[in-house]
Amino acid sequence: MYPTLLLLHSWTRWLVLVFGLIAIFRAFSGWQSRSTFTGADNGMGASFVGSMHLQLLLGIILYFISPVGAKALENGGAATVMKDATGRFFAVEHMLMMIVAVIIAQVGRIVSKKATDPVLKHKRAFIWFTVALIIVLLMIPWGIWNPARPIFRF
Repeated sequence: MYPTLLLLHSWTRWLVLVFGLIAIFRAFSGWQSRSTFTGADNGMGASFVGSMHLQLLLGIILYFISPVGAKALENGGAATVMKDATGRFFAVEHMLMMIVAVIIAQVGRIVSKKATDPVLKHKRAFIWFTVALIIVLLMIPWGIWNPARPIFRF
């Protein structure tokens, strides 16, 4: 089960990135061109946030069945994990910041939908979605400033 969920979690990140980039592009274009907020804009925001929720769910399940999560959850394991940079990244930093990114994206979707002015809807979506996607990009284990993991898992 662990390898399957890890594979799904690894590949689902590409959905988050693609939907995030498209949602941000549409929001920025709509904001700058002062266009109406269409169903496609709403749908792309929903796709971005929905893919982030799916990714978070897979990540939380992975946390409880992964070796790093098991080590962090065992009695006294938290101290051991915190001393190891890779363990700390996956047990604490990655998960915490991804939860923050999902919350920011969800709040952005809510505040953009509640705005009455279409330009304001686009502007709010752009700002909140961009912040969420930046956090996601910073916390994906690319191997640049955090532990390296395969970009494409098979």
